[in-house]
Amino acid sequence: MCGIAGIVGSGNDGRISHEVLHTMCQAMVHRGPDEEGIFVKSGAALGMRRLSVIDLAGGSQPIFNEDRTVWVVFNGEIYNFGELREELEHRGHKFRSHTDTEVIVHLYEDSGADCVHKLRGMFALALFDEPERRLLLARDRLGKKPLHYAVIGDQLLFASEIKSILAVAPALADINERALRQYFLFGYIPDPATAFSAIQKLPPGHLLEFENGEVRVRQYWDLPEYGDYFPDSEEECLEQLEAKLAEAVRIRLIADVPLGALLSGGTDSSTIVALMARASSGPVKTFSVGFKSADFNEAHHARLVAERFSTEHHELILEPNVVDTVETLSRSLEEPFGDSSMLPMYYVSCLARKHVTVVLSGDGGDEIFGGYDRYRIHLQERERYHIPEWAGRWYRTQIYPWLRYGTPGRNFAYSVSLPWPERYVEAVSLLPAQRNFTLLSHEFMASFPDEADLLNLFHHYLEKAPASDPLSRVLYLDTKTYLPGDILTKVDRMSMAVSLEVRSPLLDHRLAEFAARLSPDMKIRNSTRKYLLKEMVLREKLLPREVVFRKKHGFGVPIDYWFRGESKLLAEQMIERAFSHTHFGEVIRDRPARKFMKSPFSNAAKIFAMTMLALWYQMYVDGTDSVPSFDIEKYT
Repeated sequence: MCGIAGIVGSGNDGRISHEVLHTMCQAMVHRGPDEEGIFVKSGAALGMRRLSVIDLAGGSQPIFNEDRTVWVVFNGEIYNFGELREELEHRGHKFRSHTDTEVIVHLYEDSGADCVHKLRGMFALALFDEPERRLLLARDRLGKKPLHYAVIGDQLLFASEIKSILAVAPALADINERALRQYFLFGYIPDPATAFSAIQKLPPGHLLEFENGEVRVRQYWDLPEYGDYFPDSEEECLEQLEAKLAEAVRIRLIADVPLGALLSGGTDSSTIVALMARASSGPVKTFSVGFKSADFNEAHHARLVAERFSTEHHELILEPNVVDTVETLSRSLEEPFGDSSMLPMYYVSCLARKHVTVVLSGDGGDEIFGGYDRYRIHLQERERYHIPEWAGRWYRTQIYPWLRYGTPGRNFAYSVSLPWPERYVEAVSLLPAQRNFTLLSHEFMASFPDEADLLNLFHHYLEKAPASDPLSRVLYLDTKTYLPGDILTKVDRMSMAVSLEVRSPLLDHRLAEFAARLSPDMKIRNSTRKYLLKEMVLREKLLPREVVFRKKHGFGVPIDYWFRGESKLLAEQMIERAFSHTHFGEVIRDRPARKFMKSPFSNAAKIFAMTMLALWYQMYVDGTDSVPSFDIEKYT
């Protein structure tokens, strides 16, 4: 696991210095504390920070082919590198190391940019072909590893983290106002945009080629047609799922450093631990966090699973200083990020990093197998509320505007009046629709594009989804937006902040393809979410029923309680500071604003999201970086 960075020019004049690449790499030392590697030649420079996991002595990067004409830097893990290496050696390629990175340059020699099709794992890579003067960037299929890029004149800059680009090109820090409005809608900024106008994210499953000053981005992978696989029996389907998931876990146990698992006590992470225990010769190291607030404390569920599999369990019960933590993490996030579950992810990463370098997690099960309750609600509402299009439009245009803010049922009726795709998009929005921005000034709202334009990306995914049924279409949407933009961003940034590698077996692309092809009733049946996965777990006797069917909590935190105390003061101060800035206009300081801040239970998620925006603005726009360091020792 590493952080990568580089600059490639369209010419061959060698203007790029070693010191510039060193500056880019130093901005993300946390991603790779073990080693720095930089190579500069012919107007191109590749650099990396390494977290040593495989071939600790011989895996230094950049890695070259035999005649040193092709070089690569790589962030991630290639789980099938052993079989790929064997094939390449049979074709005459010579290897100098035992690292997975080296297979990439030799695959490129044989297949060019199409080499990415053979890689099984998580990755962000940059490869420079010196004879062709071609830069290749590629990101893994589901977006586990980040990759950003920008073009300045005849040069392309890239890096795992935005701060590495800004470290050498601060002029690129112009705010992307359209992306900020998307943040207000969703609590994150969807690919390919970033919070900075000139910097882009390479979307998951895409590759970029930079040659002769031209940037070409294309998609190399997508999920297959949903619901087109009908096995002879459910038993056959269960056997296939068990085999594919067990293999996905087994190949992710390869490491030359200590390895463990994040355990929340839910079905997904517990299943991963169960399969790890089955495949391991010794006790699995497991890690969980809980909170003193009983409604959010899942530590006892994790403890039950740990006892069942005799793991070496480590547990941390928190009543954290939210002020210190969120200010510290703003530096790691680079963009405003409004998902408060980043807090427990950070805490459990700190705990795990004291004992291991690599962990497996249960991320992705909800998007792949249909685990969120909103999927069930969405299907039920489609059946229950059949509103003619003309009637819905009439309510939204003729009735809704005349109803007073706070009228009971006002927003619910608006929601069910929408066509079903728009209804689902609104359901996943943090601050849905223009009508709910009552806190913000008209001047602030007028500075942003039309809301329909901001939702085009989401509607595009719903329309192009390789699926005909409503469940599969929203699963596809979430896999393209919420999964990489929120879930995997949170996991990557919080774990890499403490130099911890996280592997996600449920997001193995072969398993994801298999799950996509299953019929919808294999995912939700009679209101049972993740039906097939749960049946497989019970059939294999991996987990007891009380674990499989317990109420789903998610990776939540009691922010509604926190925002009644010291953290509420932080929110008030940060929001007022950011939104009193001339760029943003003024917050409305009347009854809606006071009511908003005095209602932490109903507005906790929104308050948190706005606080994170304010902290990001302070750090990356105002440049007043006075953030204290966070000491996990206080809580252990």
